Amino acid sequence: MIRTERASLVDALAKLPDEDWDKPSLCAGRSVRDMVAHIVATAYMTPPKFFVKLAGSGFNFKKMADKDIAATSAGRTNTDLVEALRARIDSRSAPPGPAPSWLGETIVHGEDIFRAVGPYRDHPVEHVVALADFYKNSYLIIGAMNRIEGVTLRATDTDWQHGTGPEVSGPILALVVAMCGRKAALDDLTGDGVAVLRARN
Repeated sequence: MIRTERASLVDALAKLPDEDWDKPSLCAGRSVRDMVAHIVATAYMTPPKFFVKLAGSGFNFKKMADKDIAATSAGRTNTDLVEALRARIDSRSAPPGPAPSWLGETIVHGEDIFRAVGPYRDHPVEHVVALADFYKNSYLIIGAMNRIEGVTLRATDTDWQHGTGPEVSGPILALVVAMCGRKAALDDLTGDGVAVLRARN
């Protein structure tokens, strides 16, 4: 799944107009180019590199990510960044953590880019369902499990539902992006539970 999503993302990025690269992404404070650099940096990460870099950033994850984005972007054109990611399509190296989180790294950060400049991209539904099933039980950095507590999530384009409480319904991809704290995705969802998530994001 990760390989397929990386290959699809690389092809989409290669067609992204240059004027879109400096636009804000859905990830607060980061441009589209920043997010591409972040995806590239993560694709080249290994557990030893991760711990050395994290320690070198005072165990501040955001500071580490910011440093990696700057280092990865430096001296590279937009095309260079795309090709750097293309070279990692088949790679199985990653920072420490469960494999579904790196599927999410590709899909969600890809939508941080493409949903910010236009519509969502198409993904095989089984990839997005796998992410929804992962995030609904995840306390990790993104904190999706806490964010969705007390609401019912219901996909309108596939057979997937989770939780109890006021309903939040819409496309499974929009649900996943909202689970990850992107407020823009809430505009693509309906139901009484949307206000609950909006207050938390």
